[in-house]
Amino acid sequence: MAKTEQGNGVDLRGSTEKLTDNGNGTSYGSDPEVNGSVPGEKQVDKYGFTGGAQQHSGETAEEIPTEVLRQREAKWLEMLNNWDKWMAKKHKKVKERCQKGTPPSLRGRAWLYLTGGKVRREQNQGKFQELDSQPGDPKWVDIIERDLHRQFPFHEMFAARGGHGQQDLFRVLKAYTLHRPEEGYCQAQAPIAAVLLMHMPAEDAFWCLVQICEKYLPGYYSTGLEAIQLDGEILYALLRRVSPVAYRHLKKHKLEPILYMTEWFMCAFSRTLPWASVLRVWDMFLCEGVKILFRVGLVLLKCMLGSQEKLKSCQGLYETMELLRAIHPQYMREGFLVHEIIELEVSEKDIEKEHHAQLRRWKETHGDLHCKSPPRMHGAKAIMAAEPPSRQDLKQRPTIIVESPLAPQTDGVRAVDAKDRGKTKKGKQKETILPPQETVSLPTSDPSPLIKHIAVQGSKESLSSAEHDTYL
Repeated sequence: MAKTEQGNGVDLRGSTEKLTDNGNGTSYGSDPEVNGSVPGEKQVDKYGFTGGAQQHSGETAEEIPTEVLRQREAKWLEMLNNWDKWMAKKHKKVKERCQKGTPPSLRGRAWLYLTGGKVRREQNQGKFQELDSQPGDPKWVDIIERDLHRQFPFHEMFAARGGHGQQDLFRVLKAYTLHRPEEGYCQAQAPIAAVLLMHMPAEDAFWCLVQICEKYLPGYYSTGLEAIQLDGEILYALLRRVSPVAYRHLKKHKLEPILYMTEWFMCAFSRTLPWASVLRVWDMFLCEGVKILFRVGLVLLKCMLGSQEKLKSCQGLYETMELLRAIHPQYMREGFLVHEIIELEVSEKDIEKEHHAQLRRWKETHGDLHCKSPPRMHGAKAIMAAEPPSRQDLKQRPTIIVESPLAPQTDGVRAVDAKDRGKTKKGKQKETILPPQETVSLPTSDPSPLIKHIAVQGSKESLSSAEHDTYL
């Protein structure tokens, strides 16, 4: 089988086995060498991992009391039922709730709404099914198939070669190459799509991937990787203000940003951080935009290289690279990292100002960009403002009905109550008025339901594999 060595890229000349047959999928069973599973080890953590570097250890994640989680779920249900009003009038509260972490049981729906994937799906009914039914470009199909086993091989959803997780991952990535044939497939899109699939059905994951590629990170996955190179220079310039010590060290050893930040940004840290931290970063990233990725990168660089004492152990370029490949666990812990991200004052204006400066320098040294990407949208509010959705686009299509005590009573419920009261016998019998109903959408293709009467004891979200690919 094809092996991947850290820092040496990916050998796409590996196995010629086909995991799928024109997208229909054929199961070949479970291969421990390929899927990363350890014989005899079947214990699954609350995120769905059976092992690997990102398996939940209980040390890096914060545990939320059940009653607090229930309250947050009820608040999120109310927000999702009135999404346009919340985004227009109470966006600050939405942002605060994303910073606290979206409830595991509702994370998939929250991400779908934050990215605008829900609106894109409603406005393009049947589009994914149409793309899914097409065979795809053989060139991209072949590369995608060889790449599937590298995506979170220690996660139960993607462990089985040719299993449902890998089949859905193939469907989403193939559909994107048909949706954007001029862009095709980039290896770094696979972990993005895989994280989405851990929380939602294939069609929803596809539209979220489209939004991330087109709105949040435009140009990242295009030939030449010009956008990621520009963002690397932006990160470097911002570091000069955030941590002059780290900036001078990287400049002294001529360590180009593209060498250490490519995987961070292109995979949205899904292959770098412990999983509890990955999920919190994604909650904020999909709400506030790319500034969150810049803040995470700046925090890690400052923590690892921000003092002369820390620099004693890395006197050269090689030692510095090794240090940045093995970030100390204490700097990646959920509570510490989220606090540092929120406190770091790097805004959309800072990023855009530096973007224009770096764009001028790029044109002076490289000429015009070869890839013309659409303007970057800084988060959910900007996306909704650019393309205001209709109420119909945001309307939910529930499969399970649950009750929320926080939602205001609707006219429909009042009418039912009045009708019921009219049928009761005369007398002083006390009436019990039930809270109004809210809706929870539960993906039918999810192998392990995330919601059981409004919540779960633990969700099976994912972590990253120990393999290290390069995206250059």
